[in-house]
Amino acid sequence: MERGPIFIGGIRRSGKTWMRFMLSSHPNICMSRRTNLWTDHDGRYGDLSSNANLERCLHALLRSKHVRLLNPNADRIQSEFRQGPADYARIFALMHEHYAEQQGKPRWGDQTELIETRADRVLTALPTAKLIHMVRDPRDCCAAALERRPRSKGSVATVSAAWALSARLAQRNQQRYPDRCLTVQYETLVRQPEQTLRQACDFLGEDYHPAMLALDDIPRFRQSTAPGQSPISAAYIGGFRNVLSRREAAFIQRYAGEEMRAFGYATEPLQMNGPERFVFWLADWPANLLRAAAWRRLAAGLPAVS
Repeated sequence: MERGPIFIGGIRRSGKTWMRFMLSSHPNICMSRRTNLWTDHDGRYGDLSSNANLERCLHALLRSKHVRLLNPNADRIQSEFRQGPADYARIFALMHEHYAEQQGKPRWGDQTELIETRADRVLTALPTAKLIHMVRDPRDCCAAALERRPRSKGSVATVSAAWALSARLAQRNQQRYPDRCLTVQYETLVRQPEQTLRQACDFLGEDYHPAMLALDDIPRFRQSTAPGQSPISAAYIGGFRNVLSRREAAFIQRYAGEEMRAFGYATEPLQMNGPERFVFWLADWPANLLRAAAWRRLAAGLPAVS
């Protein structure tokens, strides 16, 4: 069995980075982060059999700071690209393959927010690719986003809209590509890390290695934890209760409640007093619905969920 590329998807603060760290600690897997090749560049520069279009595409790619982290060699990429099909999947793959080669690993992967919206395109263009889709309680995703950017206007609405879309795509892609898509919930990963990683390794056709759990190859953790001890923790599950207001949690639960229940995230009774209910229904609810609709309009180019 050929072991193809690995993609990690999901919305912001959903656990993608933890999964990338763990897979990066596998001796066979080289993971990159947020190159956005498929979401930002696929198909944008015309037919790549044209030298002018190929040059334009490479110029744009090499301007991206995330792509530059792959240390691409433009001359080598052009030379090897001309020896095969002139398509975007090939030029993207060459960049990743060369980077994995530099790291001394045979298999490459990439963590990209909302790559699940491109699942049909990616999995068709790369027949051996597999997708791990991270899902986390949307209230905790929102709380984590707000802690990173306190009181960011519209975060509750945009996180809710993105989460609902991503959750529906997780179900849809899992049904459409059962052998090539794996949905992993953040809560399961941090509560049962070894079991979850073993499942992920089985899905990817790789052997499980204890180094994946200890994150020994990730410099930021090497000195902060005891040898062989995992730095991951379940302490942040349910942390939204200390961050979100009742009105913020209420919007998420009403907007994405159906998708939450599909993944086992129970909605909670929120005892809002009279003034809170008044503000929620007359101000929060309509304003956040407009913000969510605006996010959906910006994301209008994303595939519809059928």
